[in-house]
Amino acid sequence: MSEPSEPTPPAEAAQYTPEEQQALRAAVAEGRPALCPRDGATLTRRPIGGGSFGLGYARRREWLICPTCRRSALFDVRRGTRN
Repeated sequence: MSEPSEPTPPAEAAQYTPEEQQALRAAVAEGRPALCPRDGATLTRRPIGGGSFGLGYARRREWLICPTCRRSALFDVRRGTRN
């Protein structure tokens, strides 16, 4: 049997932690530049449209991508939530 592995430290994890994602959403909502919490690089913002045509709704989402470490976060702009 293998021994239980220790959790990956946040600095090495492939995704931002929930706390880091919340800080990124807050920065965008306040109009501040979104900076990567891991390396301080300015994140590239990519708007993503969505929703089905003719159904009366559309989602406005942002995809924040770090040009250095390649981590990213995706969230609804209006609500400031994930997904």
